[in-house]
Amino acid sequence: MTMFNRLPIGAAKPLLVALVFLGLAAMPARAAMAIQEVRTSSGIKAWLVEDYSIPIVTVRFAFRGGSTQDPSGKEGLANLMAGLFDEGAGDLDREAFQERLDDAGAEMRFDAGRDAVYGSMRVLADQKDVAFDLLRLAIEQPRFDQGPTDRVRAQIVSGITAEAKDPEAVAKIAWGKALYGEHPYSRQDEGTEQTLATAKPSDLKALRKRLFARGNLTIAVAGAIDAGALKRDLDRIFGGLPAEPSLVPVAETAPKLAQEVRIPYDLPQTGLRLAYAGVSDKDPRFFAAYLMNHILGGEAFTSRLWNEVREKRGLAYHIGSTLVNNDHASALVIGTGTRPDRAAETLSLVRTEVRRMAEEGVSEEELEAAKKNVIGGYAVDHLNSSSAIANTLVAIQMEDLGIDYIERRKRLIQAVTVEDVRSVAKQLLSADPAVMIVGAPLERRKG
Repeated sequence: MTMFNRLPIGAAKPLLVALVFLGLAAMPARAAMAIQEVRTSSGIKAWLVEDYSIPIVTVRFAFRGGSTQDPSGKEGLANLMAGLFDEGAGDLDREAFQERLDDAGAEMRFDAGRDAVYGSMRVLADQKDVAFDLLRLAIEQPRFDQGPTDRVRAQIVSGITAEAKDPEAVAKIAWGKALYGEHPYSRQDEGTEQTLATAKPSDLKALRKRLFARGNLTIAVAGAIDAGALKRDLDRIFGGLPAEPSLVPVAETAPKLAQEVRIPYDLPQTGLRLAYAGVSDKDPRFFAAYLMNHILGGEAFTSRLWNEVREKRGLAYHIGSTLVNNDHASALVIGTGTRPDRAAETLSLVRTEVRRMAEEGVSEEELEAAKKNVIGGYAVDHLNSSSAIANTLVAIQMEDLGIDYIERRKRLIQAVTVEDVRSVAKQLLSADPAVMIVGAPLERRKG
């Protein structure tokens, strides 16, 4: 996912930055967070957390349908579009738009992921009216002028060209194709030099029109604004959008396991990646899987893989596992890098630890330690600033987890038993994984 953002350069920027740092220091000490659901006269819904400790308003929003909606042969269109929303809108060309944004002391950013196009704005509360008008223009009337389009496209192509020489980037592309075949998840979100060359301003306008609607819009707001003011502002920003989007259906899929992908490179380290079946975060088994992954390789310094691969044997500088959740596929992925002559040993050791987890599960002591860790770290990782709160609330809404999810999360985690973890570990980790090896062939290595 490529992310574009504009930081204000005018006099308001130092004040905004200073207030943000003050807010970061103050927010962890807050009492239980109150989330309000706000609905406007045009049917727009948002979640709001009022916070007047610093005079900043942060808006985060998402339009479901990201790079999976790129037309065939025009891959990278959504990513290119995300880089152009502050390059002129309405009757304001690039220079005029950016000057007004800077004068308002506002930060605006857009980025395109696989399943959604995201946007956000952070602004001093007394400047929000001007800034929100600019945000409305960017969303409703982006210009997509040829000059800025060519310039941003050239920037993206330059990055693609550079990555073509990077073994990790090449491996990432091959990994996606191996796991997901012809599914949109196998495509490069940023596109290719060839597909981007076909993108015209008219294509960008057509994609924005298909994606930007009230029916696939998710919003969260945190900061110095009340519900009444927010209703008016949301109608002003988003009320002119059509009711429903025009999205291309995306099929459900799963990673293709039981395969080996070799990317031959003469490298000082061999990269190893393994993929197993995953579980959706809406699945009742999710927290059992989450805690299992945390114990297996999700927590640096204490996980089983860390202890066995790094601490006991010094085979890798870092090793970890993660649950990857997209709208239409889930996976559990393990990654590490090691000396070429120790790669076969490392891969065998990882497989052994995964097999042990699948067959034996976890102990009561491991599970209790994991619960304490993931419960205690949530606020620090997800609720430590207005931006983090807004991002988290958008994600919760998009997964339809409920407005009380943050309160329920602790109870859901505490309810997980050793047997729950053992069951989900057996279900997810018993199959032969997909394996990718980036470096010299294993048979050339000694040991």
